[in-house]
Amino acid sequence: MNAFQPSRPPLQPVKQRRSVPRPKKHLRQRSYQIMALETSAKITVNLVIVTAAVSALTQLLPYHWLQQDKLREISTEVKLMEGRVNTLRAEFSRNFDPSQANSIRQEQSYRFDPSQRQVVLINPDSKGAEQSESTP
Repeated sequence: MNAFQPSRPPLQPVKQRRSVPRPKKHLRQRSYQIMALETSAKITVNLVIVTAAVSALTQLLPYHWLQQDKLREISTEVKLMEGRVNTLRAEFSRNFDPSQANSIRQEQSYRFDPSQRQVVLINPDSKGAEQSESTP
């Protein structure tokens, strides 16, 4: 060994008596309190969010129903207008059809072709009723 170092006996670990570590009730209780506080805070925040969502839904549902009613009404009007447009288109194409020009002219002016005879239908029952009323 080295001459400058004094000889020492080898160091042996000193055996200290370890006290049995007892769970500290205070720390455990504190951690339970923190967990309970954290859980209650989460529940409170979730309840606030749920309340806000329900409130928003109660305000939005009547508006949604109103919009659905308006949409149904507009759809009905669109269907009616489509029928009217189809009728007008058919009439328009008929009015500008050269093959039907004579028949349209006759309908609108109540003039007939000289080669045609005008036929007037009379109900015989109404003729008898008119004569009986006029001859008292």
